[in-house]
Amino acid sequence: MDLEVAATVEVVRDRWTSRVGVFDLETTGIDVAEDRIVTAYVGLLDASGNVIHEEHWLADPGMEIPAGATEVHGITTAHARANGRPAREVVAEVTAALRTLLSAGIPVVAYNAAYDFSLLKYEGERHGLAPLDSPAPVIDPLVIDKTLDKYRTGKRTLDVVAAHYAVPLESAHEASADAIAAGRVALALAERYADRLPEDVLELHTRQIGWAREQAASLTEYFIRIGRIEASEVLDGAWPVR
Repeated sequence: MDLEVAATVEVVRDRWTSRVGVFDLETTGIDVAEDRIVTAYVGLLDASGNVIHEEHWLADPGMEIPAGATEVHGITTAHARANGRPAREVVAEVTAALRTLLSAGIPVVAYNAAYDFSLLKYEGERHGLAPLDSPAPVIDPLVIDKTLDKYRTGKRTLDVVAAHYAVPLESAHEASADAIAAGRVALALAERYADRLPEDVLELHTRQIGWAREQAASLTEYFIRIGRIEASEVLDGAWPVR
């Protein structure tokens, strides 16, 4: 069963948690405009968080994978060159898989979505492919958690947030494990905050645009106050693509 069949071409009209897509990239670094995809995962979860379809990719990024990146995800340059597929093919297929889900009205969950979707956009442009400029509907558990539990102390990394919502995360920084955990965190958020989140997924998408902008503005003020950035600098709050 391919992803198009799994998603179907009909728009999902019931509550968005009935099915969610999940998406994650592991890359050569953290610069969305310059770094490259190493591994990618797109899956489909049911309302209970069970995986009902999934696709994995390993790319040859066409550049050296820095040691620091290898320490995170475990993929070496030699392994990617020997076993990875051409980057252009991978970028095209990942983009197509996401477009299939989104065109069916199925929301795609990505933790810190602006990173993954932005890097994929720049990869598409790099390879002469039509990128996902304005993907919707997208669900970002990081943005939602920071909004609905604003004053909780501690880190907001995926492993910490997953533990907070009692979502198991094994093999962190492996694309499929991270994507699936993020999807299950999104489902947990929807259950815990059912009275505070809109049922309409497009409305939720729109609210996250504002929430992400507010969070970037707040973080900008904090970084200026502690001297981490200059007073003239502003963090980019665009979401889900920068």
